[in-house]
Order: sequence, then structure tokens, then C-alpha cells
Amino acid sequence: MTVSQEKKKGQSLHLESLTWGDLTWVNIEQPTERETGYLAQNYPFHPLDLDDCLSLRQRPKLDVYKDYLFFIFPFSVWDKMTRVSRHDQVSVFVGEKYLITVHSGQLRTLVALFHQCQIDEEVCQQNLGSGSGYLLYRILDRTVDSYFPILNSILAWIEEVEDRVFDENVEAVKEVAVLRRDIVTQRRILHSLRVVTAELESKSKRFCKIDISVQFGDLMDHLNKICDSLDEAREVVEIFKDTDYILSTDRLNRIIRVLTIFGSILLPFLMVSSIYGMNIPLPGGPEQGSLLGFLILMAIMLLASGSMLYFFRRRHWT
Repeated sequence: MTVSQEKKKGQSLHLESLTWGDLTWVNIEQPTERETGYLAQNYPFHPLDLDDCLSLRQRPKLDVYKDYLFFIFPFSVWDKMTRVSRHDQVSVFVGEKYLITVHSGQLRTLVALFHQCQIDEEVCQQNLGSGSGYLLYRILDRTVDSYFPILNSILAWIEEVEDRVFDENVEAVKEVAVLRRDIVTQRRILHSLRVVTAELESKSKRFCKIDISVQFGDLMDHLNKICDSLDEAREVVEIFKDTDYILSTDRLNRIIRVLTIFGSILLPFLMVSSIYGMNIPLPGGPEQGSLLGFLILMAIMLLASGSMLYFFRRRHWT
């Protein structure tokens, strides 16, 4: 057996092909209508599947046809600097003698596997020698394994946020919100990948030359582990969110309590200064006033305070 490589970039197509035995792997990066037109002319693909390849945001799915499978699976692109995840996807056509991957080029494990098969015949034989179904498993296996470094980074991020939440001198609200958003994004991607991958095992057996039940079982174990870890991480972040709110409320209450004490200390001075600051002669002031006027003034104040207290009681505010 020999490995043959065919590049269509000279025909302005973003397409590379790699053949081992009777199996051809066609890899298309950054697809356009020219590439989907090429696939329509050379393969019996449904036009709606080709349209889905150009869609930037498609739901994960597995369509079964007489001659091929059409499989869309999502993956996460995680920026270590900004710690923000974004969604991307790979479209795969699986036939008896071909496997076609259509993607944006952001899935580094897929790109690296294709290049390794191009330069190393042993790697090419290991991945392409057991059929297109096995090659698809190898792509998924590498994709899932690439999530573990991302998961470790998220878990380390959670520990950092925990320290910030319990530090009174640091505002952690924004950090918790960003972490929570990233975990939600990762969970949405991984849970959908787990669901569609579970359906793939039974559908892809007809394109495998060996039994890969054990391999798919190991793949599902890894997916379940990642999804369970993300579920636990989401619960922890929810606790952080509630804890940060409780601690912030407690700090605010302590500040208000101190301000209330100061206000209570200054209240007698304010009351005396406000009463004798009015332009009305009062007993004990510079100009001697009548006691009756003073009593009327105090009665009006007490009536206003009593009315407010009665209103508060009716509203169950006190």
C-alpha cells in the first residue's frame, strides 16, 4: 500500500485529500460554495447537508443515509488569555471508501492528525487502515482528549475565584459572572457532543473493519467524566455567586450599621438646631416666645411622626 496526497488548492479549492488503500480522507478548511459544489459533483450528498456545512451555527446531529452518514459535532475554542470560549463545529461525511471533514481550521487536533498522516505512513496506516468509521472515532477521541487541558484550566480558575470571593478587599462579581458564562458554554457544547456521539457507535459499525465497541466505550467514559466535572463546576460557581451576594450584603449591612450609629449620635444636635433654627420666637431662644406656640409646634411634629409610623405599621414595614 502507498500513501497518495492530492491538493486541489491550485484550482482555488480549499481541499486536500489523503488516500491509504481504498480509503480517502478529504479535508476541507474554511469551506465556501466552491467546495460544496465540488462535493455535489463528485459525491451523492443531499443538498441540505451541503448547505449545513456552510452554516456557522448548526445543531449537532447525525443523519443516516443508504450510502453515507452525515455527522455534525461541536467543539470549543478556548482563549487562554481572555478565558472566553466560543462555539465551532465540524461536518463529517462518512462513506464506505471515503471520509470528508469540513471545518474552519480551528480544531487543532483534527488539523494535526491530518498533517501527521501526510508525513508518517505508520500513523496513516493506524488511522486509515481500519475503515472510515474507525478514522471518525480517532478524530472524536483526539477532540475529546483535547478538552482535558481546558477542563484543568477551568478548575484552576475556580480556585482563583474562590480566593477572590472570600477576600473582602476584592470585588469578585464580574469574575464569577465570566466564569459562570464560560462553564455554561462548555456544558452546552459537551452535553450535545455526548448525546450525538452516543448515537454514532451503532450507526458507524458498517464502515469499520474492526469492532470498536471498546474504543467507543472508552470515548464515552471520557465524555461522561468531562460533563460530570463541568456539572460540578457549575454547582460550585452557583455557590460562589450566592456566597458573594451574601458577603456583599453583609459588608453593606455593617457599613449601614456604622452610619446609623453616627446618625443616631448626631440626631439630638440636628433636632435642637433645626427647631431653634426656625424663624419663630421660642422659649429659651434669643427672643422669648410663648409656650403655647412651642407646644403647638411640637404637636404638629409628633402628629406627622405618628402618621408615618401608623402608615408603616399598616404596610407591615415595621
